[in-house]
Amino acid sequence: MADNLTRAQRSHCMSRIQGKDTGLEKIIRAELRKRGLRFRKYDKRLPGNPDITFPRDQVAVFVDGDFWHGFRFPQWKGKLSLFWRRKIESNRKRDKRNFSKLRRQGWRVIRVWKHTIKNDLDKAISKICLAVEPVKS
Repeated sequence: MADNLTRAQRSHCMSRIQGKDTGLEKIIRAELRKRGLRFRKYDKRLPGNPDITFPRDQVAVFVDGDFWHGFRFPQWKGKLSLFWRRKIESNRKRDKRNFSKLRRQGWRVIRVWKHTIKNDLDKAISKICLAVEPVKS
């Protein structure tokens, strides 16, 4: 399936895509602040510039869109044009590479998907909080 936009139109559309401070990231950060957690945004010193980091606990959080990062990608990649298939596959490879680098540096990597935030925000926040504030026995 060919792209139905011209090269210039596609370029314009892609340039409008927001990479930082997305609505989902703002929602997550607001909830974390409500719980009194302190964090950093987009630490450029770390592989992949995690969306949220907790340096003291060495926890890196990525807030990922289902489409751009390929949630359950094998199930729907056949419906995409070659361009989009390659784009999402390269995103997934880059994510995997960055997650591995972070883990080798001793970081715990938390990935929060768009659908989880939309469907069950408390579950997404709990996942982060458990990594940052482990249950004390």
